[in-house]
Amino acid sequence: MLEDRPLRILVAEDDAALSVMLSYNLEAAGHLVMPVDNGLDALREVTDWKPDLVLLDWMMPGLSGVDLCRRLRMATATRYLPVIMLTARGEEQDSVHALDTGADDYLVKPCGMDVLHARVRAVMRRSAGRAALPAAQTDDVLSFADIALDHAGRRVSRAGTPVALGPTEYRILLHLLRNPRRVFSRAEILAAAWDDRIHVEERTVDVHIRRLRLALNATGGADLIRTVRSSGYMLDDGKVG
Repeated sequence: MLEDRPLRILVAEDDAALSVMLSYNLEAAGHLVMPVDNGLDALREVTDWKPDLVLLDWMMPGLSGVDLCRRLRMATATRYLPVIMLTARGEEQDSVHALDTGADDYLVKPCGMDVLHARVRAVMRRSAGRAALPAAQTDDVLSFADIALDHAGRRVSRAGTPVALGPTEYRILLHLLRNPRRVFSRAEILAAAWDDRIHVEERTVDVHIRRLRLALNATGGADLIRTVRSSGYMLDDGKVG
């Protein structure tokens, strides 16, 4: 498993003292670390060094962490590269914005090293590949209306057009497709799509549902994800049965 070997971690942080502290602690945990202090160098090292994970400062010279994260999510080669955003901002809306740019998680600086290591492990587990399923289910092709999900190949399409999803959006869609027309609470979606050993706010579900909707509806298809007030979300095409 990926988490059983040393990770290649790119630390993109322009605060020299914080960069040294992060690098030291990650190396002490057995990981390989590449520190950079600006967004342009980070973009180059993502291509040249090919990290397993990026710790990305929200604001950096050259290219901000927000803009860099957007670029990573737009490129096929880095679409699923795990990214943890580091930000000194503590407002809830800023945290939501960090997730909205495509980050897999965020940490508000300063953070404890135990928390950092836990978040790294959790993000790597979530991005490691398909969820543990009985062998009979791993090759399933799930479909609903014009959405199809090939779980063996981790491919999603809508009306025959490929749909690019991040790992969290993929797990949410997988869960909804297994139970179409059933309403799931935010807590149930959290349990299905996130590691239960870390704390994730229920509002985070809304962020990823919004991203899932945007990806599925990018070609102009009808919105099949229904918001059920005070209850949660469901896949529904308006038909009975």
